[in-house]
Amino acid sequence: MSANTTANAADERTRLEALWERDAVKILAAFAAIYLVYAAIGLALGYSLDGIVNTLRRMTYLIAVYGMVTLALNLHWGYTGLFNIGVAGFMAIGLYVTMMLAKPVDPTGAAQYPGLGLPMPIAIAGGVVAAGLAGLVVAIPALRLRADYFAITTIAFAEIVRLGLTSGAAQQFSVLGAELGTGGGRGLTRNYADPMNVIFELEAFSSFVDLTNALFGFGPTQARSLAYSIVLVLVLIGFYWLIQRTSRSPFGRVLKAIREDEEAAQSLGKNTNRFKIKVFVLGCALMGLAGILWRFRRTGVTPTAFRPHVTFYIWIALIIGGAGSNTGSVLGSGLFVAVLFEGPRYVRRLIEEVITVGDAPNTFAGAVGPLLSANPAPFLRYTFDEFLTLQFVLMGVALVLLMHRRPDGLLGHREETAAAIPLTDRPAAETGGETAAGPGTDSDHGGDSQ
Repeated sequence: MSANTTANAADERTRLEALWERDAVKILAAFAAIYLVYAAIGLALGYSLDGIVNTLRRMTYLIAVYGMVTLALNLHWGYTGLFNIGVAGFMAIGLYVTMMLAKPVDPTGAAQYPGLGLPMPIAIAGGVVAAGLAGLVVAIPALRLRADYFAITTIAFAEIVRLGLTSGAAQQFSVLGAELGTGGGRGLTRNYADPMNVIFELEAFSSFVDLTNALFGFGPTQARSLAYSIVLVLVLIGFYWLIQRTSRSPFGRVLKAIREDEEAAQSLGKNTNRFKIKVFVLGCALMGLAGILWRFRRTGVTPTAFRPHVTFYIWIALIIGGAGSNTGSVLGSGLFVAVLFEGPRYVRRLIEEVITVGDAPNTFAGAVGPLLSANPAPFLRYTFDEFLTLQFVLMGVALVLLMHRRPDGLLGHREETAAAIPLTDRPAAETGGETAAGPGTDSDHGGDSQ
């Protein structure tokens, strides 16, 4: 009986370990823990149910957007070894082109700039194509460069895009007789219909509004925001599926070969430059789409939204999850948003609920000076007052610890099989009632692992 119990326990442990190895389980478990922690913080802060759900909705929105861009960056760096740190520039191109194509030809109101008045699906397609073409323009000359020099080229391109959007010359201009404009430093204001109206005008959406009102007390505006976050999650799943399929295709196997040893790939007759150009264009197009979905429903956009720190945030998410792992990209995005991006402000609010913090000194010197007389209170109050600024310090500390403890990221250490089908489960060959091992393999390992 004891032996059977032990065997059953071992089988159950094996099943649980096999279940945990599934990527979907890892993602769902991590996100469930994140949402539970945030819900608990919301309850501690005295939020109502609709406030807690709205907090989780905003976090879902950010995780979905960062997850899309991180997956696209993983296609560049994780699978091909292309050091792209101009991510924000391609996101900006996608969004600005979409808005210029969608804005009406004859706008009304102050500070409005004309567009082409195209339907939103065509405008979005145009923005994605424009971001991909920008990637092509950068890739053809830049791929002659290696590593750091390629990175310098991409970040320089992103800054050229951002500064070009702020210039007065780009504020309003003419292309083939059509008047367009980026708005310069003031940016563009959304004066076209909500792109999500195609969903919001469905009869089924009225039922969704009624449901969210009954469950959370949401009004129509909050219900629309929740619906959009759900749409972004579905798009994120589409990104994941596309890049996962790409990585397991013959095209993806060549990309991995380029990452590991480009000269070896060339010796096998592969035109590595052509593959790198294709994957760079694809990744940039996906970044453009993510930029569109990030902000095209907002009231307006300015070039300051695409400063270099956006690119660095994406890289932090990729480093946390682990380069070369699509699951790690999504998981890293979730942890980045929950812990490093949104976490500090909620921790601050929680502290304010527990203790009363007095007035902080106005200067750093005023905070440090009392330390000489063994009075840490002013320094602590100053630190608390600058809590959000310390967010960047927290990001740096997290990266240092991660590089020291897990240099490959949380899931970057895993080996991904290059083949699209399992290679370990081989059919048994009947040779007189015995199973014969394949040529060149041993019974313990079954051949070389990918």
